[in-house]
Amino acid sequence: MIAEPKLVEAACGGDSAAVEELLVVCQPDLRRFARRTCSTREDAEDAVQIALWQLYRKIGALRTAATFASWLFRIIERECYRLYHARDKLQALDETMDAVLRQEPLPLALRKDLVTAIAALPEPYRKILIMRDVDELTAPETAEQLGISIEAVKSRLHRARSLVREHLLAGGYLASMT
Repeated sequence: MIAEPKLVEAACGGDSAAVEELLVVCQPDLRRFARRTCSTREDAEDAVQIALWQLYRKIGALRTAATFASWLFRIIERECYRLYHARDKLQALDETMDAVLRQEPLPLALRKDLVTAIAALPEPYRKILIMRDVDELTAPETAEQLGISIEAVKSRLHRARSLVREHLLAGGYLASMT
């Protein structure tokens, strides 16, 4: 890295002009390293920005100017690694969602039993179940609409799901859940 030790020491000492100059001087080397280390060009740009931000925020914590380059390159390396794994997790989530969307719908008999089970619920439980699981309202939204506490929503939802599960189990469905 091209940064002069005196410049690094001045930046470590709190000289804001030295920090600004250091940010400019380090960019070309950081970009070159990030392009070799990161899996995509976007990740490389993100890693450089994070490294520069860390340099700006934490240069005062650096103990010696001699460790400056390795400290900065290590930040880029860790960030490239983190971004790579975040991209893998996102791709796995996309694949899971694709598999879920390709699943066949529930058999007609099961759907009829499910409707019957929901219709048989006492009204307070049925309302909560429909608002939360069909309309996909949050617990606070449901509580607000019904004028009850969030704890009551959670309790009633748990009871409603239990009653539906019992009904389906009695009909021979979901045997693996017991």
